Amino acid sequence: MLYAFELSGEHPEIPAAEVLSVLSSRGLEYSVYENYLNCLVIDIFSNDPAVTDDDVFSMMRNEMPDVLAMTHTISKVIEIVGIDEEMILSAAERFKAADYLNENETFVVRVKRLGDNSVLKSVDLEGKIGGRIYRQGFRASLKNPDVTFRLTLTDKAVFGVLAAAVDRGAYEHRSPQKKPFFYPGVLMPRAARALSNIAGVKKGAIVIDPFCGTAGILLEAGLLGAEVLGTDAQEKIIIGAATNLNGYSKSTGQLLSKEERENGSEQIYYNLFVGDACCLPFGDETADAVITDPPYGRSAAIKAESLEKLYEESFKEMFRILKFGKKAVVVSEIEVGHFAKNAGFGIINVYKQRVHKSLTRTITVLSK
Repeated sequence: MLYAFELSGEHPEIPAAEVLSVLSSRGLEYSVYENYLNCLVIDIFSNDPAVTDDDVFSMMRNEMPDVLAMTHTISKVIEIVGIDEEMILSAAERFKAADYLNENETFVVRVKRLGDNSVLKSVDLEGKIGGRIYRQGFRASLKNPDVTFRLTLTDKAVFGVLAAAVDRGAYEHRSPQKKPFFYPGVLMPRAARALSNIAGVKKGAIVIDPFCGTAGILLEAGLLGAEVLGTDAQEKIIIGAATNLNGYSKSTGQLLSKEERENGSEQIYYNLFVGDACCLPFGDETADAVITDPPYGRSAAIKAESLEKLYEESFKEMFRILKFGKKAVVVSEIEVGHFAKNAGFGIINVYKQRVHKSLTRTITVLSK
């Protein structure tokens, strides 16, 4: 079954990597059908005979929107044709609306252009496609439709039925300056969530951040249902991290009221320690994932005798606490591949992300 993921375009590789990792961590099989401009089309299936196509669609609709950070929408593909009005309208004629609409359900058609596609900018595709569905006996509703048909214009025209739209605004509510404890220079929530997904975090996982700072990464991992553990060298930062983790509902991701915080039932499960990343207070193979953004630069407050020593020893500790077959994701300003290899890690991938003209982040995905 083909699904189209409209990607955010924040990075040329990370949004697609996030989607594929989430599918794998949920036990779904897949093959990439096409990787268009900001639109990843994937054949998704399950080898478990108990998991039906309807189950997969339900997962796309109900679970994926709350998990993914760098995806805009997910659609079940009906047909893919060339960027040509006649071909698009012919596809709209061929498909059977009754396969996607019940007798009394209403619909709407939405067109999304990714990239240029200037040749079709003046064409009323929504109305023309909608007219063809209407003539099959179904009513349109622009405000409250039961079903949304979506045409994504990228390198090809991808026609499908909308499964879900991701509420990316929810991440803005957790931006660093809006958190109960603010500290500058941390990862934005969407980036932290995407890296958690790439690391394979899901409900019940144990996630460790040896340089947790104000818990930006741990918060996003905790909202995925993980038990999160973190260390930092500075006590005031650990206090701030606890304030942030106590501040959000584990089920909604929204700030908790004072009464809800006092009740505690909606809070993320965590443990934080003032400690040294070169000597972590966790047993061997404790973590299902290690995700971290180590300090860099001369101003970094570290206990190690040098930045190089800090990286060398902390990577050994990360390797020790991670379970075999699991992943670590490390964000850094410098290349860390040699530290990772010396510690025993394999390198899965390295991504570069330009933050501004003086800072390019290196995101290294590792395996044990």
